[in-house]
Amino acid sequence: MKGIPLHTITRLSADDFDRSVKSLADLLVDVVAGGASLGFLIPFDQDAAAAWWRARRPAVTEGSLIIWAAHGPDGVAGTISLALEPKPNGRHRAEIIKLMVHRDARGRGLARELLATAEQAASQAGATLLLLDTVTGSPADHLYDSAGWTRFGVVPDYATSPDGVLEDCSFFYKQLT
Repeated sequence: MKGIPLHTITRLSADDFDRSVKSLADLLVDVVAGGASLGFLIPFDQDAAAAWWRARRPAVTEGSLIIWAAHGPDGVAGTISLALEPKPNGRHRAEIIKLMVHRDARGRGLARELLATAEQAASQAGATLLLLDTVTGSPADHLYDSAGWTRFGVVPDYATSPDGVLEDCSFFYKQLT
């Protein structure tokens, strides 16, 4: 239906996070299977994905990691995380990590909406500088470039794709006003 959003983006409290681990793990397995370079190699299964998410719990509880989930008709279709810098001399900066959109939900602007949500929250938290990295030439690379982020470097052969191929990585920053 026209005018009705396809997804609802919500910040996950610690309790919401606990209830969402299975759905977040399903999403992570999907995007890794789709070739997203998120730090994991295939084969990568639900148990490994759920364990990775559960290890984030302490940071979510203490508030140093903020996670949003985009819920759609078929469950969690996307997520983004914002890691706040705990060091006293770095509290003005934060890092965007693990922006993921399910393969079935791509091409509808969800990644851009998740990114805007995290940027706004970072600003509200007092961050004036955001950082992130992504595979050079990937759809995410193009998203960040078109969303006003500044590429400040490319490191060749920085990480491997899920199937073990070395890939270049672009590093970006964005100053918030």
